[in-house]
Amino acid sequence: MEFSFELATEKDDAAIRQLLASSAMPGRLTITFEREPNYFWGCGTMGRFCQVILARHKPSGELAGMMCRGIRQHFVNGQPQELGYIGQIRIAPKYQGLWLLSRGLAFFRALHADGRTLAYYGAISDENRVARGILVEHPRHHFPVAYRVAHIHTLGLIVRRPQPPLPSACDVQRGSPETSGDIAAFLRHHGAAKQFFPVYADEDFGRDSPTTRGFAVQDFVVAYHQGQIVGVLGLWDQSSFKQTVVQAYSGWLRWVRPLYNLGARIWGARPLPAPGQRLHSAYASFICIANNDPIIFGVLLRHVYNQAAERGLAHLLLGLTEHDPLLPVAREYANITYRSQLFIGYWQNESSLYEQLDERIPYVEIATL
Repeated sequence: MEFSFELATEKDDAAIRQLLASSAMPGRLTITFEREPNYFWGCGTMGRFCQVILARHKPSGELAGMMCRGIRQHFVNGQPQELGYIGQIRIAPKYQGLWLLSRGLAFFRALHADGRTLAYYGAISDENRVARGILVEHPRHHFPVAYRVAHIHTLGLIVRRPQPPLPSACDVQRGSPETSGDIAAFLRHHGAAKQFFPVYADEDFGRDSPTTRGFAVQDFVVAYHQGQIVGVLGLWDQSSFKQTVVQAYSGWLRWVRPLYNLGARIWGARPLPAPGQRLHSAYASFICIANNDPIIFGVLLRHVYNQAAERGLAHLLLGLTEHDPLLPVAREYANITYRSQLFIGYWQNESSLYEQLDERIPYVEIATL
């Protein structure tokens, strides 16, 4: 009874940002995912409807934990369907414990009673065994049932100097306000071929859209063949409202870092940042290729990679699931790979979405997680 649960408002912004800055993700590279200068600027990317749940320690007034519930349309078996996202679960170190998460999920379920969606997706790092054990392998009876759908491979392509464009029969152009409607229509038509691909509306790529904050339609690269769009890719830089900050290096990475930084300068890459500094990165997003053609994807990825190099970025991040034929193309670049598992969850007797999924390849827009 020492804790209360509530929905966040703008007055909670500073406390939320402090919680994120103090909640490190462990691993060989210990990092924090931060939201400066305003946490709420990034909420629109998680869903057109988004709720931030807070757990507060009543005696002290301190923020003890948080989680997010976002809802937007995704393609499920080729049809638009409202699908929820559950993520950004953070518990302050001094309050960590299974019971706090349990009570938070009970509050989450009360919100779920609004009927906006029947199922949720979420991603858990392969290295986060505690979260996987609590939420998936040994959940309590009132937790949602979670089913593993796929492995997500997040690749941090190491950006060097610009590389020569790849030969292609396609004409590659930058997006423009005049072509944004055609691009959105292409994403809707061909995105349906991937499981969980977001459903984009024309207005999502308008100026100041909260759904794609930080992204401009000119950041698209578009492949045309005989006048028709055959592939789309975008460079999404979210550093104005989302940052990844290195807190520590451990294991072999701690000892290799000085040698890597020496070689990086010779190789034309940026050195690994010191603890306390940000990773300079952006996302290769909106990955949509007609017929999943790896050649077209390779051509567009080279263009986006070169844009990242021209902007002085250190890493280009992209996420593809294990059986996606586009994944080997991305792996041709020197990269650092981060693996996580994609889950679909819902409360018993409320849905059977997992059993209904067809054989389409899953896609997750990692920039929205």
